[in-house]
Amino acid sequence: MYSLKRPYLGELEMAVLEHLWSHGEFDAKGVYSALGKTRGISHNTIQSTLERLFKKKLLARQKISHAYVYQAIVGRDELMGRMIKDVVKTLSKNNSDGMLAAFVDIAARTDEAHLDRLEQLINEYRSNHDNDIPS
Repeated sequence: MYSLKRPYLGELEMAVLEHLWSHGEFDAKGVYSALGKTRGISHNTIQSTLERLFKKKLLARQKISHAYVYQAIVGRDELMGRMIKDVVKTLSKNNSDGMLAAFVDIAARTDEAHLDRLEQLINEYRSNHDNDIPS
């Protein structure tokens, strides 16, 4: 599982994931063609980035002919959830008030509909987990 104890995802790693989420599976040449040329980075840099993402268990790969073909095995929402959980766990030190205030602030700053959506998600969670929540 991705953890803040390891280096966070860099900008290129996120760009590669975004490309694979949007366009499906690719080998290093395909990712290089889509991202590397415009960024002025080498094929080896793209290959190293794919390898790092594979080692972080965010990509799967399959050898086809002489090249690996990579695909994302973690979705955007799941990765975001993992990263948020890691940040909260690292920073909260058993005090989640700041995290809760941050979520409310983010929702409120976006627009009123996001604040309403946050309230709806809380209510849905409560409905589905009535017996799970300690009194």
